Amino acid sequence: MVNDRSPPPILERAGPLLEAYDVLFCDVWGVIHDGHEALPGASDALQRFRARGGTVILVSNAPVPKHRVAAMLDERALSRRAWDDIVASGDLALAHIGDTGYRAFYGIGPQERDAALFSALPGPLVELAAADAIVCTGLDDDINETAESYRPVLERALERRLPFVCANPDLVVDVGGRLYLCAGAIADLYEHMGGPVYWAGKPFPPAYGTAHARAEAIRGGAVHPSLILAIGDAVRTDLKAAEAFGIDALFIAGGIHREDVVRDGVVCPVLLAELLSPDVPGATAAMAKLGW
Repeated sequence: MVNDRSPPPILERAGPLLEAYDVLFCDVWGVIHDGHEALPGASDALQRFRARGGTVILVSNAPVPKHRVAAMLDERALSRRAWDDIVASGDLALAHIGDTGYRAFYGIGPQERDAALFSALPGPLVELAAADAIVCTGLDDDINETAESYRPVLERALERRLPFVCANPDLVVDVGGRLYLCAGAIADLYEHMGGPVYWAGKPFPPAYGTAHARAEAIRGGAVHPSLILAIGDAVRTDLKAAEAFGIDALFIAGGIHREDVVRDGVVCPVLLAELLSPDVPGATAAMAKLGW
């Protein structure tokens, strides 16, 4: 079924819906973990789906290669039986950099936290004047800074029309109930200033395009879009990516938009209809938290 523009049904159980699909493109942060620990209902649902012959591709806007995403999921006690493969924005960013031939980079983001990406760059981190491109994984200090903190740097970059590689298109991330700004907030400012930005992740085509190719490789044949379900908690990234790729979407309302639509742990139909208005991407169904 293709997403229509009527308010989606609110589910208590996802099992009957998931059984209609062969492949899931599942978001990570806000759907299967909350920034601190895995969400057991989501892990159980994904394992049940795979046990029935389904394929789960985790699609994450994390600004690191997929091996680091897998390690982070291990640290949060998510079973590796819950997924088949991972598409990470960090890998998409590195692939783009390899295609363009950039060799010197000005880095924005915590280099220790995101060392898996920065150490994989095909050239050194340098001062802005010597850089071929900016690579951004996030804010250097996401507690005390905002995107505006980077305007002076971006103004200098704009003078050279320096390419900006955004390794995490999210604007904000939810960590245990607190929202923090992401690389996408800086990229969005630079783009509005007129700067060229490459967005390495959802909702842009390389994310689900890569996930589709991985799913077909795993399953050994073509997978029609009608047999793929996207699962995510963000309208701007997950639902938009599903709409652009022409696949159905299950909206997890208890993630980043929980303050907008969830009251006392329950999805409010009126608030959900307001959030998923006709001028934003729709969903096939919604639920507070993923569970079979």
